[in-house]
Amino acid sequence: MKASYLSPVVGLLLAGAVCLPALAQGLPAVTVQGSQYSLTLELLGLITALTLLPSMLLMMTSFVRIIIVMSLLRQALGTGSTPPNQVLVGLSLFLTLFIMAPIFGQVYDTALLPYFERQITFTQALANAEAPIRGFMLAQTREGDIAAFAEISRAPALNDPASVPFTTLVPAFITSELKSAFTIGFLIYIPFVVIDLIVASVLMSMGMMMLSPMMISMPFKLMLFVLVDGWTLLMGSLAASFVTPTIP
Repeated sequence: MKASYLSPVVGLLLAGAVCLPALAQGLPAVTVQGSQYSLTLELLGLITALTLLPSMLLMMTSFVRIIIVMSLLRQALGTGSTPPNQVLVGLSLFLTLFIMAPIFGQVYDTALLPYFERQITFTQALANAEAPIRGFMLAQTREGDIAAFAEISRAPALNDPASVPFTTLVPAFITSELKSAFTIGFLIYIPFVVIDLIVASVLMSMGMMMLSPMMISMPFKLMLFVLVDGWTLLMGSLAASFVTPTIP
């Protein structure tokens, strides 16, 4: 993945930081061991905005759907804490960057790079950065979820997708992602539940009611998952499940 695809993530935080009204003003100097240092409001805002990075990455990208499906897969396999949480989170993070790469690339090309080169103003850069993110979220969000949150917030009638405010779009997007993740998880569970039922029936017919069916069925579930190349199939299906808007 190109480094330029990662720059928009930092750039979005920078955009939120520099929106303070007094960028050029400085805070009172701080004296440290005889030396004076002055922090600008821009730097202070950037440091504060960095705390929003986890929320932005989790709630405005494909991360939520991916990590929930991974967790449900682990439960369906019955492997306990294998793979560990660190592996699932890392895998979900890099798959998220893979899926969001075209969106991040457009944000960098149309908003950050021109702004850093002083070709456009901050307001224009913010509008250019908002468009691809909004397009991605709208493509994944169900109309019913948007209507439900618009009704809850008592917002005026929404005539077109561009009129949906971010305060309504973000919770609607998260709700749609949760629905999609649990739907995929249900489909993943079905073959493993069938294996559990078959193993439990065989053990009961043999009179081995004291033997845990989970202990016997787990090797068969692992074998099935490996034989069908489950990880590659799952990664490809997850990536294909996201409707990526056409980028001009």
